[in-house]
Amino acid sequence: MIEVEMDKVIILIAFMLFYCGGMLLAKSSVNPDDFWDGAYCVQKSVKPPLADTKFIKAQVDGKWQNFPLVDFPPSYWEWNRSRRLEYLDIFREMLEKGAESTRQPQLSGPHNGMVATYGAARKDSRFKLNNAVKGMGFLPKASRMAEITALLESTIEAPLSEKLAVLDSLYRQAEEVFAADRLVSLELYSEPGFTTQTFLNQMVNPACVTVFLDIPTYKVKQIARLIHPEDPNLSDYEKQACHYVNLMHSYFHGKFPRDYIAVIYYSVEVYDSSPGRKDARGTKLTP
Repeated sequence: MIEVEMDKVIILIAFMLFYCGGMLLAKSSVNPDDFWDGAYCVQKSVKPPLADTKFIKAQVDGKWQNFPLVDFPPSYWEWNRSRRLEYLDIFREMLEKGAESTRQPQLSGPHNGMVATYGAARKDSRFKLNNAVKGMGFLPKASRMAEITALLESTIEAPLSEKLAVLDSLYRQAEEVFAADRLVSLELYSEPGFTTQTFLNQMVNPACVTVFLDIPTYKVKQIARLIHPEDPNLSDYEKQACHYVNLMHSYFHGKFPRDYIAVIYYSVEVYDSSPGRKDARGTKLTP
């Protein structure tokens, strides 16, 4: 009798190991073509938060769940602002001194988020895991979206020195201008017939984690909402958000031939991952 029970336990353990291993290392049965309705994609794994609500509904690991949204803590705001102002100061120095400038922009800091995702394996990989560096920024509060968008549109053809001053002003009043519970980025490359691993993963399983190479540094666990600019069913807010993210991208990097898929990274948990401090080392800062 004991031997029979042990056999059952061994079979159960073997099944669990096979199943759990297959979640991260397996061929995917997902067809990326199913994400597209003609020229635009539709993410069906996230229901965006309603106005003035603090939770988002998403299908994570195959189960629909509600995730509370959290605001960035004061230390995150201060780190993000100070590093972005430093970027702008370096660009001003480069404009003024040219080849004699002693500083260059660094890849470290809040602009370059390293986004970890998992969801479905591409045809060219056995792994569902992925990591990619994404240019990231803030999104204006809904009440300030039209105002900030108009400001960028009215100055997009201005000299770089003037645009740097505009950005400087926005970052200095960041808490008043920008939403406290989300970051934004762009999906530049996915289109019908070609799928990045990040796009594939976020369409299937929108949970992700973003970290930043810096000291101090932070880790943000998020739900990613993908917004295609040609989707006719977007809410007014998401249309405005998609336009803003593309506008800000062009504001600093120059005009692009088209608008790209915008991604809103809704913050669910924030951690201080700074090394060497007992109050950090991966300490959770939000409820």
